Amino acid sequence: MSDLPRHRVRFADLPNRKRTGFDLQPDAQARAALAQELGVPGLRKFRFEGMLSPMGKSDWRLEGTLGATVEQACVVTLEPVNTRIDETVARTFMADFEYPDAEEVELTEDDTADPLPATLDLYDVALEALALALPAYPRKEGVETGTDGRAMFTEPGKTPMTDEEARPFAGLQALRDSLASKDEADD
Repeated sequence: MSDLPRHRVRFADLPNRKRTGFDLQPDAQARAALAQELGVPGLRKFRFEGMLSPMGKSDWRLEGTLGATVEQACVVTLEPVNTRIDETVARTFMADFEYPDAEEVELTEDDTADPLPATLDLYDVALEALALALPAYPRKEGVETGTDGRAMFTEPGKTPMTDEEARPFAGLQALRDSLASKDEADD
């Protein structure tokens, strides 16, 4: 999408002896494009700020904070739900990074390592962090599903039918139980 904001950084252009700061605060139009890219109805606030720090001769470390207020649809009522996201973002970009080629790989302690690109778009890093931080099933405060955790839907003013009541022999079982109770009472 061409409307997406971009903030590209070329590592070769950065001073390799000092840190470089960044502060991304897109305007309303850019936030709308970011929301569309994320597949959410709205992005009311968005700020990604931090530092790019050189590590050795060719590696870089990105450390930042991402703050956003995202509008999503409630999974139960489909009403808008605003979620506040505050995330710490850390990435290490390594010039000698190699993807493992074995079927089974032992994970290292540093799960933030990535290959060093020639150019890094800071909005891509922020969008990835935001997408991972979003709740998968946003729910409006106070909205619950059925008492057993299952959603139950029906027309207004009517009692929803449970799975148990929908079974064809549920009524016969209730009739049998009531007849058995009546027989015991008559004895």
